[in-house]
This record gives sequence, C-alpha cells and structure tokens, in this order.
Amino acid sequence: MGPRMIVTVKQVPDTHNITGEAMKEDGTVNRAALPAIFNPEDLNALEEALKIKDQLGGTVICISMGPPNAAEVLKECLYRGADDVVLVSDRRFAGADTLATSYALKCAIEKVGGYDLILCGRQAIDGDTAQVGPQIAEKLGINQLTCIAAVVQVDEQSITVKRSVEDGYEIVRSQFPVLLTVTAEANQPRTAKAKLVMSYKNIGKELCDDSYDEAYLSPGTCSAVSHIKEWNVESIGADPQQCGLSGSPTKVKKIQSVVLTACESKQIPNTEAGIAELMHELIAENIIG
Repeated sequence: MGPRMIVTVKQVPDTHNITGEAMKEDGTVNRAALPAIFNPEDLNALEEALKIKDQLGGTVICISMGPPNAAEVLKECLYRGADDVVLVSDRRFAGADTLATSYALKCAIEKVGGYDLILCGRQAIDGDTAQVGPQIAEKLGINQLTCIAAVVQVDEQSITVKRSVEDGYEIVRSQFPVLLTVTAEANQPRTAKAKLVMSYKNIGKELCDDSYDEAYLSPGTCSAVSHIKEWNVESIGADPQQCGLSGSPTKVKKIQSVVLTACESKQIPNTEAGIAELMHELIAENIIG
C-alpha cells in the first residue's frame, strides 16, 4: 500500500532579481515586482517523496498556501507525479509570518488526515528562516528530522535519514508519523513527465481576476478548478485571528535599501619590490604577524 505523504510547497519571488521595489512600505513582499518560481528546496522535498513512492508505492499530496497563481507550482507537482494537490488560499492569509503560516498549514494537513510522512523544503528563499517545517511538526505533536541530506532507508513503519549538522552528518531513525525538512543536497529533482503535462495542461487556468494587490482569494469569489482543491479559512477550520497579519506577531519595523559602492582600491605591481611593500603594509596594520 505504501506510505501516505504530504509535501508542502511554496511559490516564491525569484530573489536572484531583487530590486528596490521588492518590499512594500508595510513590510510585506511586493509580489508583482518579482517573477514567481517554485521554491527550490521544496522541489527537493517533492522529489524525495516521489522517490519513496517509486520504491514503496503510496500517495503524494502537495499543499501550497498562497494567492491563486500559486496553482502554478501545484501544476508542476502534478507534472512530476504527485497524486493530489490542494491550494490553501484566502485573502485573510495575506501577510502571514512563519507562525501564522505554520498554523494554517497545520490545519490543512489535519483536514487531509491520515499521513505517515510530511516533507518540507528546509527553507524558502524569500524568508530564509527555516522555521515553518519545525513549527508544523510542533503544532501537530509529531517527530521532526531537519536538514535531511539523504534518505538512507525507508519501510512501511519508519525512516532512517542522514542529516546535516554543524560538524558533519548524523544518522537518525524515526517511526511514522514524522516531518522531514529536505536540503538541496538530498537529490536532483526530476523533470516534468510529458504524459502528465498533457494530462493536466488545461487545469489551473485563471482562478479568478487578479484585482487584489496581494492576489488572495476572498471566500466565494472564485470557482474551483478541476483537480486543484481550493480551501479557505473556513474549509480548514482555522481561527481567522491566528491567520495572516492578525496572527503574526512578527512585524517589520523599518525597510532600508542598501546600495553597495566601490571602495578605495590599490594596485600592487607584480614585482618583488611591490610584493615586499605589500607585506610590510600588512605587518604594519597587524593583519599578519
């Protein structure tokens, strides 16, 4: 039968193209200013789930919390072999910090139910906190294994992994259920399968008009799209006060654009005299002894 696996995925701004317009005055991300991509380490988490499915069978369900266009990363999950996908989207989720995000995802996971493994990317490139996965595990009251560099062994009851630690690696085993956070070191994500692309190419068209600044759903404004389940605050049984900005104790106090400028430079001639002069300067400045 195989394990039942849930993978959390996120659509993120491409931080390789940061500009001064990347943040709004209220401290939230200006999603319209940057192209959106599949969070890289979430792809590694998905790949690890698919590898386990290839080995043992089972089911892979992907969940993403985000605006309607986050359906694009869920389509990518289907193209690679996921069995089912869920979009958790509601305007009341906008502006969530890691605490509010993990709460909403925990509620969605509980609605899915019956899981053996939860797999998350180690961290998202837009926040770089690595907090959401561990917070989900804490809220669900299950084991967590973080910074997974490789899955060593997996069976119907447990999983053994190699995880990165400060001075190297350690081998750890846990019974199910357990949450893993996966690093880019773990695998090379597979490409989409042409057959699955053809099967799912027509899903996830425009979920609704994008008239909202944050492009989040207001409950009831958008119709469901075939094969992509859409859940709002009420659907997952969440407390609205613990979602979005109202449930986020982390607030951005100030935003500052840092511009790097060239500093004074000095050219050292590639001669014995030039190198000797450089060495004397370094010794005088106590840079070398």
